[in-house]
Amino acid sequence: MRRIQRLTTTTGAVTDYGSTTVQWMRNRRPRYKNAPAPEMERPSASYIVDMQPPAARVASAAESIPAKAVHSSLNKVKHPINVVKWTPEGRRLLTGSTSGEFTLWNGMGFNFETIMQAHEAAIRAVEYTSTDDWLLSADQTGVVKYWQTNFNNVKEIQAHTEAVRGLSIAPTDTKFVTCADDTTLKIWDFASSTEESTLTGHGWEVKSVDWHPHKGLLVSGSKDHQVKFWDPRTGRCLTTLHGHKNPISKTMFEPVQGNMLATCARDHTARIFDLRMMRDVLLLKGHEKDIITMAWHPMHKNLLSTGGVDGSIHHYLLDEQNPPAGVAPSISPYDAADSQNAPSQTIYPAHSLQYAHDFTVWTMDWHPLGHILASGSNDRVTRFWTRPRPGDTNYVNDRYHIGQAAAEAQGTFDRGQGRRQKMEEEEQEAEDEAEGLVDQKMPSKNPGGGFLPPGLSLPGLNTAPDGTSSSLPGIGGTNHPPIPPPPGGMPFPPPPNAGGAPIPPFNGMDPSRLAQLIASGSLPPPPIPHGHGPPPPNANGAPPFPPPNFPGFPQGMPPGMPPLPPGMPPPGFPGFPPPPGGMGAPPPGWPGPPPPPQHQQGFAGGQGGPAGVGADGIRRRAPLPDQQDALKAEMNQGRYRKAR
Repeated sequence: MRRIQRLTTTTGAVTDYGSTTVQWMRNRRPRYKNAPAPEMERPSASYIVDMQPPAARVASAAESIPAKAVHSSLNKVKHPINVVKWTPEGRRLLTGSTSGEFTLWNGMGFNFETIMQAHEAAIRAVEYTSTDDWLLSADQTGVVKYWQTNFNNVKEIQAHTEAVRGLSIAPTDTKFVTCADDTTLKIWDFASSTEESTLTGHGWEVKSVDWHPHKGLLVSGSKDHQVKFWDPRTGRCLTTLHGHKNPISKTMFEPVQGNMLATCARDHTARIFDLRMMRDVLLLKGHEKDIITMAWHPMHKNLLSTGGVDGSIHHYLLDEQNPPAGVAPSISPYDAADSQNAPSQTIYPAHSLQYAHDFTVWTMDWHPLGHILASGSNDRVTRFWTRPRPGDTNYVNDRYHIGQAAAEAQGTFDRGQGRRQKMEEEEQEAEDEAEGLVDQKMPSKNPGGGFLPPGLSLPGLNTAPDGTSSSLPGIGGTNHPPIPPPPGGMPFPPPPNAGGAPIPPFNGMDPSRLAQLIASGSLPPPPIPHGHGPPPPNANGAPPFPPPNFPGFPQGMPPGMPPLPPGMPPPGFPGFPPPPGGMGAPPPGWPGPPPPPQHQQGFAGGQGGPAGVGADGIRRRAPLPDQQDALKAEMNQGRYRKAR
């Protein structure tokens, strides 16, 4: 409940897709004859309420371009982010870092949820099954782990001897494929985790692999500049593409129809291959440095996003050329007379974020609904991007578009405010992370020990996390530990059974250790009964102790009495038992008992407490007072001067 309240009172950005989805579901209807078409969205703030999700406008990819930065998330202990992956239902974002940790971020408020040590080495690949029941992850040492959706680690296999660079699951979820720096690809049976075949043919490290969304077809990209297609049934290489002249960084099939293949390399370009023609039809330019990662939109087949070494992110509309000024447009191979031999059409970014990250963008992933793009970078930041709302025109002047220095010059970015905001975000993430780590641990069964009231712990004497044993050496765990003998010079009255059965011996405790703690002041001496008879008067040189409510003596410490020992609880402290029955007077150093209640029926000791002490010395819970009695008690204590 505390986390829900925090989320509702936060001042950070929150992206809620519910309103747009509900708006679309309410307004969508069959296009009957002569039915008026809905009004189109216009660049005005009044059209925010008419925004629709990407599923409502599949043919309009330009409105889904994520040009606005919503939030930047950082861990308390920062590490480069190698993998970002949305959970299948889209409620959380999973990130994997070079430290081997999984971090979960809220998909709506972008705040921290939980963190766990998933691998012993850097995480390199993460993939969910199509049934959304299992998660596979691979790391730098060649280990592949099976995870359930609640992140319970079920199985672990040593898939490769070197770092795994890519992992992909078959659309039937019965097989999965891995690629590694050992130049091989391996196909595994998902259920038995047994290796079925090894695909060899690349001459260098294999950097990427992908399984076709609905065909028995694999594609891999290697450091040897080659893109290869494989038949997973026979393990045979079907064909090799030589479009790039530099190491391949990423290969991805288009997820909607599966007719296109996107590849990117360290030659500053990305290429789109048509599987039906088995050739590159589009050449994507615009990056000034190497391209490292890509992400297809889950619903728009013509929207592709790329991330580069320089921290830039570009968004391409594959059916719009967008040539810069002075560049002549080119012809698509589909429109050429000889489509097989025509040159590729050059596509330029529809939108560019030159300063999206400070360092290399390693990974990107789209939300399943297609309205948020998440990116992870070597600058240790996980950043969320979404489309600007209608009427928002200031985003083109933020520091992600024109740089921090230019944004400061234009007044759209304040270095001091940005630093304060970043510090606040880091503090908030650290607080959320600390709360998340505490929430993952089991609560203590007996937080205060058997002889302490709830919520109270003594210094130097604490219970173990399971609440069954003490963390203090030499002291065993018991629900009600026996009482050690008091130090010298502190006589006490006898217990009620002074003449009865002897006190049982100490079990599992070290009395000398307790005596040492009490002598050093780490542990306050409790009121301890003994079996040596009543203390003689003036045994410690103090004047005789008067009986309770003796006229002429104030309540509290009697005159001439020494002060309370260090750490001794004040009189009437809740949770400590009263003096046993049969005691004629309190021990030296203790105040007299509080006067019995006279007019406050239902209040213990006239103090408004929930419990009282009977004539036999046993604590009993008093009946709860009604509102009138409670108000009168407050007025008697001077808290309310006039009745309400």
